[in-house]
Amino acid sequence: MKRFWQYALIVVLTFGASSAVAALVSKTVIKNKLEEVGLNTTSSSSEGYASLNPNEYGFQNTSMAFDTSRSVGSAPDLIPAAERAVHSVVHIRVQGEQTVSGGFMDPFDFFFGGGDGFSRNSVRPVVGYGSGVIISNDGYIITNNHVVDAMDKIEVTLNDNRVFEAKKIGSDPATDIALLKIEAKDLPTLPFGNSDALRVGEWVLAVGNPFNLTGTVTAGIVSAKARPAGQTQDGDNKIGGFIQTDAAVNAGNSGGALVNARGELVGINTMIYSQTGSYSGYSFAVPINTAAKVVADIKKYGTVQRAVLGIMGSDVNSDLKEKYNLKVNSGAFVADFSEVSAAYAAGMEKGDVITAVDGKAINSFAELQSIIAMKNPGNKVKMTVNRKGETKVLTVTLKNTQGSEGIVKGSTGNKFLGGTLKELPADARRSYGISYGIQVTSVGKGKLAKAGIKEGFIILSINNVAMRKVSDAHRVVNALENVPKGRRTLVLRGFYSGSRIVNIPIDL
Repeated sequence: MKRFWQYALIVVLTFGASSAVAALVSKTVIKNKLEEVGLNTTSSSSEGYASLNPNEYGFQNTSMAFDTSRSVGSAPDLIPAAERAVHSVVHIRVQGEQTVSGGFMDPFDFFFGGGDGFSRNSVRPVVGYGSGVIISNDGYIITNNHVVDAMDKIEVTLNDNRVFEAKKIGSDPATDIALLKIEAKDLPTLPFGNSDALRVGEWVLAVGNPFNLTGTVTAGIVSAKARPAGQTQDGDNKIGGFIQTDAAVNAGNSGGALVNARGELVGINTMIYSQTGSYSGYSFAVPINTAAKVVADIKKYGTVQRAVLGIMGSDVNSDLKEKYNLKVNSGAFVADFSEVSAAYAAGMEKGDVITAVDGKAINSFAELQSIIAMKNPGNKVKMTVNRKGETKVLTVTLKNTQGSEGIVKGSTGNKFLGGTLKELPADARRSYGISYGIQVTSVGKGKLAKAGIKEGFIILSINNVAMRKVSDAHRVVNALENVPKGRRTLVLRGFYSGSRIVNIPIDL
């Protein structure tokens, strides 16, 4: 198992946008779970798509799938689910620009210094592809953040070949989820399922546009649940709890639907494990319970209401058990606390093992993450911990990413390596005597802070790519996605007002 996660370090994300530049759940269980969160459970016909009042998530979405009594031998009949899903999955085409460096002299460097004088930046168009899922019949579409990140134009093609220009409402790198909107009505949608109720061995379908082949359906089973994730390029931890399946997924499937045999959306296909860039046996999807909460927050608040415990830790394993004399075999081990920690305030201590949240047993740190991801700042949770063999129950009041318990409003679209960036207006550029550049407006915890970069730093280029827009910075970082760790280096060239130009290296 340890060797598996060593290999997992070279997971290749199935970037639809980056490719151009580079079973059955019981009806009763589903019904009861949906009623718990206030969703309508009235059956809807598989022949049409009902226009409903907004559900708890705020989207006009069909509420329940069709009857699944049909079967082929001992296996479920997946034809109705496939036929319904293809109408609700869209093809996404994105366009942007990439700034590249050529072997020419830069007059700015030649006359004013600060560079090697032998590079000239040029801009070339970039086109990428991916998938998305219609989740509201008035035009809201869910996809992956990496499909649309830093792109200037997003074009959506429906299954009936109608084409719309889409607007990005918001995105969340931590879950790799983005919300789009097209101006259309009476669109077919997939009903939300309950990803918590998925079982290992359950049949699922992956629906998307691999290699630009539209309307493609592949089948497999749920191979595992609550798989952990890595980090975003901003240095933040991704939200774990991925669904692992063996349904074939390739480049272009990103943002597409993972559907159960009832025709319900249970996940958003996000990445594959591969040493080649193509499907190697299994893939990963963001659970729809997590994704739905993310897009609902984006729609309502403009950003995700992320509840945090303020702990750092890992799964319980044999090494930790021996080192800390732990008395349990599974759970989330608490190694340390963040600067502001709700868990610490509630009485948690280093070395504790979290074994349950609100009475629900957890076996891994990824499971803990996925449960907390469904909460909001200010929510109170009962956390069961094992402390040197003694069981304690602590009441934790969750905080937001800013350390308080209130609602956070605004957009995080300009977040970059633990800081935020803004584009310089023309008068500011003229006052500095520069033709391009973006400015660091705030610095929190992350790569920028570790490199010693402070608020006010003006970035002229990153890895010799001119910074004309904030999206240019994201493109440079995304281009390093497939570079092995240890070789992912950024060189930020810039200055503070009144100071000379400097080059600052950052290792990702």
